[in-house]
Amino acid sequence: MNPYSPIPSLPHSHTLTCHTSGGTNSIRIGAHPPLADGRKRSRRAFLADVGMGFTGIVLGKMLADDGVVRAGDAKVWLPPDGTPAFTPQAKSVIWIFLVGGMSQMETFDPKPELNKWAGKTFDESPYKSYLESPYLKKNLREVIAGLHHVHPKIYEMQTGYKKWGQSGLEISDWWPHVAASADDLAIVRSMWTTDNNHGAQLQFHTGRHSLEGQFPTIGSWVHYGLGTLNANLPQFVVMGTPIADCCGGVGAHGSNYLGPEHHGVQLAIDPKNPLPFAVPGADTFREEQQEEFALLGRLNRLAAVDYPDDPAIQARIKSYELAFHMQSAVPDVVNFARETESTQKAYGLDNGVTKPFGEQCLAARRLIEQGVRFVQIFHGSNGGAGSWDAHGGLKAGHSTLCKQVDQPIGALIQDLKARGLLDETLVVIGTEFGRTPGAQGSDGRDHHPFGFSVVLAGGGLKAGIAHGKTDELGFHAVENRHYVTDLHATILHQLGLDAHRLEIPGRKRLEMDFGQVIREIIA
Repeated sequence: MNPYSPIPSLPHSHTLTCHTSGGTNSIRIGAHPPLADGRKRSRRAFLADVGMGFTGIVLGKMLADDGVVRAGDAKVWLPPDGTPAFTPQAKSVIWIFLVGGMSQMETFDPKPELNKWAGKTFDESPYKSYLESPYLKKNLREVIAGLHHVHPKIYEMQTGYKKWGQSGLEISDWWPHVAASADDLAIVRSMWTTDNNHGAQLQFHTGRHSLEGQFPTIGSWVHYGLGTLNANLPQFVVMGTPIADCCGGVGAHGSNYLGPEHHGVQLAIDPKNPLPFAVPGADTFREEQQEEFALLGRLNRLAAVDYPDDPAIQARIKSYELAFHMQSAVPDVVNFARETESTQKAYGLDNGVTKPFGEQCLAARRLIEQGVRFVQIFHGSNGGAGSWDAHGGLKAGHSTLCKQVDQPIGALIQDLKARGLLDETLVVIGTEFGRTPGAQGSDGRDHHPFGFSVVLAGGGLKAGIAHGKTDELGFHAVENRHYVTDLHATILHQLGLDAHRLEIPGRKRLEMDFGQVIREIIA
C-alpha cells in the first residue's frame, strides 16, 4: 500500500471540538484532516497522531492549520544538498589547533611594552586602567570562580621579534618558517572568548561555552553544508591526538545533533594501518569483505524502510559504504614514497623533532588535493590541558613546541602556494585562548580569554595584513573585537555557505552561534 495514500473514511464520522486560548478547533474523525495547503496528510503521519491518542490528533490538526508539517507530510524543509549558497572562494580548510593556549605575545602579537615595564605591577605602569576594564567581567563566564585571576606583575617577552616580508608583519623569532610567508598571512589579533578554563578548547570549535554542553563543530557544519568532492575519502578528517575528555574530548571534532555521519574521521599516519576500524582481518579476503558489506548494506536499508528518520541507520549505511572505499584510497594518501626528497625535507620529515607534525601537514595537503573538505590537526594534546598550557617554564615549553610545528606549517603554506592550491585552501592556526601579560610564578603565564590571535592564509583572504589589535600589553582586544564564531562565519562564507541557512528546524541557535563574517580580511 502506498504510505502516502489518503486514509480511508472511518465507519462513523464524529466532530470533536477543542477550546484553546487561540480559539476553537473542530476535527471530524474519519475525514483525515488535510494540510494547510489542502493536500492530504500521509497515512504514516495520521497513524502517528492516532498512536498519541486524542492529544495527538488535536495537536496534529492544530499544527497543520498553522502550516507546520512534518517531512512525511510536505517538503517544507530539506537539509543542504551540497550546493554553495553563493560563489565560494575556497574549496577546503586545513584547521590546525594548538592545544593548551598559545601565548599571543611570544608568537603573532609581540608587545615591546612588556619589556619596558617588566617586573613592575600594573599599578606602577601607565596601564593601571586595564584592570578596570569592563571586559574583565562583561564576557567572562567562569567554571570555577577565582581559579584564574589577574597576575599583577608584568612579565617580559621571552623571545625577540622582527618585521617580516614586504608587509612588515611583526612575528616572533620562534616562528621563522611561518614568518617567511608573512606576505601570505592574515593575522587576526583581536579574538576573545568567554571561558577562562580549558573548556575553551571545545568552545573554539563549537562556539558554545562548555557549561552549555556539546554542539556541532565548525568541521561538522562544513561537512553538513557541502557535497563531497571524492566519494572514496571522508570529507572531515582528523589527525593528531584529539583534546582530552576534561576539555571536550571527541566533541571538538563531533557533530552532535547534525548526526554521526558528519563526525570527523580520525586518521593515523601509517600506510599499513591508517584506519584500524576499517581494515579487514589478516585472514579475510577483500572479495569476502565486499560481500559482507553488501549484506550489511541490504540489511540496513531494510531497517531504514521501517525507520526512515533514524540518523544512526543512515550514518551506518554511509559509513559501511565509505569504509570499503577508504581501504584503498586512504593508505595511498599517507604513503609519502611518491613525494620528492626535497618536499619531504621541507616538511621536516628528516628531523625527529619536526617529523610527526610534518607528516600530518603533508598528509593534509595530499588530502585536500584529493577533495577532502575539512582537515583538522591537533598538536600538543597530552591527556590533560595540553602542552601549550604555559603556567610555568614558558620559554622552554613554547620554544620547543614552536620548533615542532613552525617548519611543517611554513612548508605547508609554501607547498600549497607552489601547487596553486593556496587560493582555494584556507589554512587556520588557532588556540583556545592567549596567556596573561602578568607573570604566573616566576616564569609562566596564566589563561587569558580577553585577547589573543589566530593566523589564516589563502582561501580568498587578503594577504600580508594584521586585523584588529590588543592594547599595549596584549591584555584586551580593543579594536575590531571578534568572538570565536566570527572565525567560523568567515570560514563558512569563503566556502560559499551562509550559517543562517544551515539552521535546522527544532534546533534554535543563538545569534552568537552564527558569528559575523570578518569582511575586512576578505580579498
